[in-house]
Amino acid sequence: MKKISVPTAASKGYAIGPVYPVIRRPFVVNRRQIRPEEVETEIGRYQAAVETAAAQLEKFAKDSEIFEAHIQLVRDVALIEGVTEKIKEGNNAEAAVEDTADEFIVIFGSMDDEYMRARSDDLKDVKKRLLYALAGVEENPFAGLDAPSVIVAEELTPSDTADMDFGKVLGFLTEEGSVTSHVSIIAKGKGIPCLIGVKDICAQTEKGMTVVMDAGTGDIYLDPTESVIEEYTQKKQQFEEQERIMEEESRNPSVTKDGHGFMLCANVGNIEDIKDALESQMEGIGLFRSEFVYMMKKDGFPTEEEQFEIYKEAALLAGEKELTIRTLDIGGDKGLDYFEFPKEENPFLGCRAIRLCLDMPDMFKTQLKALLRASIYGNIRIMYPMLISVEELEQANGLLAECKAELKEQGISFREDIEVGMMIETPSSVVMADDFAQRVDFFSIGTNDLTQYLLAVDRGNQNISSLYDSFHPAVLRAVKHVIDCAHAHGIKAGMCGEFAGNVQASELLLGMGLDEFSMSAGSIKDVKYRLRNINYEEACGLAGQAVGKATLKEIKELLEK
Repeated sequence: MKKISVPTAASKGYAIGPVYPVIRRPFVVNRRQIRPEEVETEIGRYQAAVETAAAQLEKFAKDSEIFEAHIQLVRDVALIEGVTEKIKEGNNAEAAVEDTADEFIVIFGSMDDEYMRARSDDLKDVKKRLLYALAGVEENPFAGLDAPSVIVAEELTPSDTADMDFGKVLGFLTEEGSVTSHVSIIAKGKGIPCLIGVKDICAQTEKGMTVVMDAGTGDIYLDPTESVIEEYTQKKQQFEEQERIMEEESRNPSVTKDGHGFMLCANVGNIEDIKDALESQMEGIGLFRSEFVYMMKKDGFPTEEEQFEIYKEAALLAGEKELTIRTLDIGGDKGLDYFEFPKEENPFLGCRAIRLCLDMPDMFKTQLKALLRASIYGNIRIMYPMLISVEELEQANGLLAECKAELKEQGISFREDIEVGMMIETPSSVVMADDFAQRVDFFSIGTNDLTQYLLAVDRGNQNISSLYDSFHPAVLRAVKHVIDCAHAHGIKAGMCGEFAGNVQASELLLGMGLDEFSMSAGSIKDVKYRLRNINYEEACGLAGQAVGKATLKEIKELLEK
């Protein structure tokens, strides 16, 4: 027996069974330069591949809405224009598809935001589907899956899941991937345990080998003993019973045992995410990342009409539920194909987010007008990112007032009472929270950047990653201060950073007075179960103790009691 431990669980649970290794046949892209008279032929081949890929995806979309996003990618105007242009430059269709898709993949894959990085996996999948369509070949690595098994692979794509018989899938073990990838989301949705980042697991296993996996602790046993199998069989049964209870609990109101209410919302990046989130018992959208609307364009900033249609659809889907749309948060690790950002030594502290928008008022007003127009179709709230001063807030609101006046002149309807709030994600916004709270309708604490900036720790730097911890006393005190300032002026304080979905942190945050938790949809059930089974008064006591601690060690020990 051999034991392996890994840190990253994409979906909790236990699996016991034989290995099914994913073996892929080699695929070499046929690249060549073409003559001018071949251009139209190659464009025709590409267009045919788009139709083939779209038809395949439409068939899969009947079973999973995740493939709706892939259909949109296959037919994306920016991708089509990029491929077509490369063909006109003398590349054959295969080379044009690979190079254009890779440009997008690099952009998304280099981002610091894990959610954004995961979208590069979707682009890789779409690229492969188009290349296979051009070559006239299909691949089904699961044709031999004839018994319940643990799937072992270097990586898995959403297209792989389309070929799976989930009745025969006990668990996933992959060497690559992320917790926010669509495969991880599928695993969570279907209750399949999934561990990612399992180094060299393919080389250490073979078809039929028995494995035991605990996706809660990250423990994997290869060729386990009978006693280990018996032990984990019991744990699996207990876990499944607990999951059943939590699923039932998630349909109940969001209140603690002593009657204190809270609100659980979802973070999303596009329309398909909203559709997925609606199945999670979420009570609103706490963060819609509007930068996706910009990043999927290749030929220029999206027009007012293009944005309006997307925000309108989002509002209609959310219905009466709160829909908080963050204005363009681009720069830092997030770039645009059609816009050259200034060269900066530290782009994370440079011209990004609200700073860029205020430097480009016409571009910003285009988005604000689209948001205002869409507001009549639902409960849209506007949220500004990365504010550091009241002056910035006043400047942004001044542009918003101009947009309202111009729409009125044109006779275009919008919600006069649309709420306007801000992200609290910079140290200055924490210090100025009392002043900001008098001027906005709500706060949303972005713990990802706030932790990074407060602790002066680059969260993408592996050498100091151990220093990045949102349980740090400085972060907790900052969060408590922001919540107190919000409540002193009668506005709500929410949180949309990853810390909001941390089950261990949830009781602490509720005790601090946090009104709204916004997280990935897959985390809502766990957080709701935890908060429904605590007393608010006890949570307040816990928060008071935690905020008074001077060290991270003391805080962790307190929470583990």
